[in-house]
Amino acid sequence: MEEQALAPGALALSRRTVLGGATALAMIGCAGVGVGADPLPLWNDGANKQAILKFVADVTREGAPTFVAPNERVAVFDNDGTLWVEQPMYTQMVFVLDWVKAHAAEHPEWRDNPVFKALTTNDPQALHALSERDLLGFVFTAQSGLSDEAYDAAARDWLARARHPRFNRRYTELVYQPQLELLSHLRRNGFKTFIVSGGSVEFMRPWSERVYGIPPEQVIGSQNAMRFEQQGGQPVLLREPKIDFVDDGPLKPVSTSTSAGARSSHSETPMATGRCCSTRWPARARASR
Repeated sequence: MEEQALAPGALALSRRTVLGGATALAMIGCAGVGVGADPLPLWNDGANKQAILKFVADVTREGAPTFVAPNERVAVFDNDGTLWVEQPMYTQMVFVLDWVKAHAAEHPEWRDNPVFKALTTNDPQALHALSERDLLGFVFTAQSGLSDEAYDAAARDWLARARHPRFNRRYTELVYQPQLELLSHLRRNGFKTFIVSGGSVEFMRPWSERVYGIPPEQVIGSQNAMRFEQQGGQPVLLREPKIDFVDDGPLKPVSTSTSAGARSSHSETPMATGRCCSTRWPARARASR
């Protein structure tokens, strides 16, 4: 799928109450707020936009059977291809590729690794043939041994310098503006917004709040195994060369439950493509199903 700047992507919306998967996913990809004015100025008028507006109005109308208490409203978004660009390659993979090129001389064992070959030859077919676990496995291995502070600094430095090959803009500037509208609209209407992504939490958390308004503790993603050490009398967390958790596919509902305190009701629409809706665990919510 060819990316276009400032174009809406497919997102996954989640909430802490069960009002039906189809209804919940009707709001996927849209947002806004306002009384007496169009709350979604960047979205084309149509069924999706109207469904979103109706959904938000329904869940925020006290006394309505569809009302959701503010402390039970949770919206969960994918990141790559949903909130920012993912073409021609996942942004984190571009970061890793630059890292690998800079450190390849120190690691001759990488030369026969199929992921290394696919990344360094920029072979689209070879890249698409790799599973996300293959890619993340190499990512976590290549950057093992870094402390969490060193990785954070490396990610921030790269994002400040790197430019997208097509748009010649920083990657954190290539976010979908209609989705930012949605995030803001949901928060103004009492939703707590999360990212649930296959990307690693360590890569997303340094900039998620500045770019999306989503604080680091509300970013859920794949995780590198870490170990604790004392170095020079100081506590240090170090990255290990293995994956602790891959937050993708059917594991996204698992991470949403364990990290956000939400349950999942699987739904699909052309805009959601299998991403999940989530609902809170309390008995009242379960009983309303």
